[in-house]
Order: sequence, then C-alpha cells, then structure tokens
Amino acid sequence: MSTELPIAPTSTDAPYEDPLDLMDEIDALKKEKDATILAHFYTDGEIQDIADFTGDSLKLARDATKVTTSTIVFAGVHFMGESAKIMNPEKTVLIPDLLAGCSLAESCPPDKLAAFQEELRAQGRDFVTVAYINTSAAVKSLCDWIVTSGNARELIEQQVPKDKEILFVPDQHLGRYLMEVTGRDMILWPGSCMVHEIFSLQDLNRAKRRNPDSIIIAHPECPHNILEVSDFIGGTEKLRQFCMSKTEPTTFLVATEVAMIHPLKQAAPQHEYVPVPGIMADSGETCACNRCPHMARNTLQKVRDCLRDGGPEITWQPFFDKAKEVLERSLLESPKQPPAGD
Repeated sequence: MSTELPIAPTSTDAPYEDPLDLMDEIDALKKEKDATILAHFYTDGEIQDIADFTGDSLKLARDATKVTTSTIVFAGVHFMGESAKIMNPEKTVLIPDLLAGCSLAESCPPDKLAAFQEELRAQGRDFVTVAYINTSAAVKSLCDWIVTSGNARELIEQQVPKDKEILFVPDQHLGRYLMEVTGRDMILWPGSCMVHEIFSLQDLNRAKRRNPDSIIIAHPECPHNILEVSDFIGGTEKLRQFCMSKTEPTTFLVATEVAMIHPLKQAAPQHEYVPVPGIMADSGETCACNRCPHMARNTLQKVRDCLRDGGPEITWQPFFDKAKEVLERSLLESPKQPPAGD
C-alpha cells in the first residue's frame, strides 16, 4: 500500500524562457485544453499570478469542487493533486511535477500507520485518527477526520467525541499546538515539516531587536519555541486575514514558507514583510532556507508543459474511494456551531 515519493532535488536544467511569454502561452493553452489552474500560496508568485484559484489547502480543496472545466492543473505538491482528483473523479487532474512531494506526507507511510493503529487497538485503546491534510491519499483512507491548519481546532472541538483518544498524524508541532488550544490529549506521530522545522529562534529574536515594533506571525507547523514568542499563530489563510486587518503600516516577521509573502503583499501592500531565517541542520549555520524544495519544483515552464502534453496526471487509485468519504465529511461540510454560551 506504500505510495511514498522520493525526496527529489529541484531541477535547474531547464533553459531560460521569458516569463511573460510563458504566461501568454499558458493563458492560450488553458482555453485550448479547457483547463483551470489552482496554485497553493507556497508556489512562486508568478505561478500564483496566472492561477484561477489561489489559497491554502482548505480553500483549494473546496475550490476544486467548483471547477467547471474538464481539466485541473494543480500547482502544489502531490497530495494536493490527489485530493483534487478524489473530489473530481470525472476530471483530468494534472500536476506540473510528479515528484513534488511533502516531507510531512513522507514521514507517515500508510503501512506504518496501519501497523501502529493495530497496535493501539490491541492495547484496547478507543481512539479517533485525525490527519493533517499533508498526507497521502492512502493515509487519508485510514483516518476518521482530515484537518487543515485553518479548520483543525474547530473540527476537533466540535466533531471529535471527548471520550475518545486522538491519534494525530503526521505533524507533531501542529498536534502539540492543537493540544494546547483544545485541551485535548493526543497521541502524536513524530513527523514535521522540513521548512517550518528549521526556523531559528536566535535569528528571530535578533530580527525582533532590529524591528522592535514588529509583529511576529507564525504557522502552527513551527516548533514550540517559535510559537511561544509569536504574536499571532494561524494557517496561511488566517495569517493573510490577520495582516489585512491591520490598517496602519506594520512590519511583520513571517515564520512560514517564504513564498507566502507574495499573497501577503497582494492582500495588504501597506505593510513590510520580513522572512524569518532558518538554520541548516548539517552545519548549524543560518540560511535563507525557508523555501520548500518540493513547492519550488513548480515552475511556469512545467505548468506550460503539463498543459501542452496532458501530463503528469493523477490517476484514480482503489483507496481513493475511502479517502473521498473522509475528505468530503471533513472539508466540505462546515463544522457544526457549538450551543450558545459554550
């Protein structure tokens, strides 16, 4: 049942092509191929600019169900393309690079999750498996609920019975944050995002000293020491909404994937956005490495090529049926509102 993807290096072999020419070619191909482009906030700004829909994982999962064209091009990573196919089984779903994986998804192989679930059941544990959307479709098919950083707290508080244990996979940092804000004990899978894991608290504090009036915003995939000093914590869409709510020009220190600065600037151009540096694990040196190498595999050339050539394509797999049931219940239905006074 394993559907793991290799962690592939970003290719730089493609010859240079003028971005404006590529954008024009993509626009023409969209019409010719009856295609709609969805792009995650972590892809390069030029890809977001030519997309029909942009957003975080939750918004794009919902947007995919509104597409009326016969073809979807999903500029993101593999699990996002899978979700788009699952929600649109009759449509052709293409992704610019089949090897655009996800370190979180890779940290939780379906066979290991299934074995761990069996181990817990053998111990008599009564649990619900809640998975962050950054998982393969094979893993989603083994879960009870799928959450994004944008809806995780609400779904857990309103949908998961309080007499059940929660097995949260695969992001231990997001899980720990959710434990704090929901008050629920969780069994945490030991996974993490390779981008959010490397943010440097020392360099964040140094940036804060240089910008004493700045506001630190962070994604909940960041380690606890980063979240502790952050002024606002939220998924990508909530970060965007928070910056938009500040009318006076402000400096934001941004602890998430650096490409997120593009939609922040578009939404609230009056502010200054400073990316928080990271630390390279092998050397301990500070780096500007808060860029997902998988998201970076999406390029205008590859978007053009997959439209022109009709591939790579996400094809239907047997476990997609179960994953579809879980995704529809989790992402398309709004959590029930709690009773007044709760």
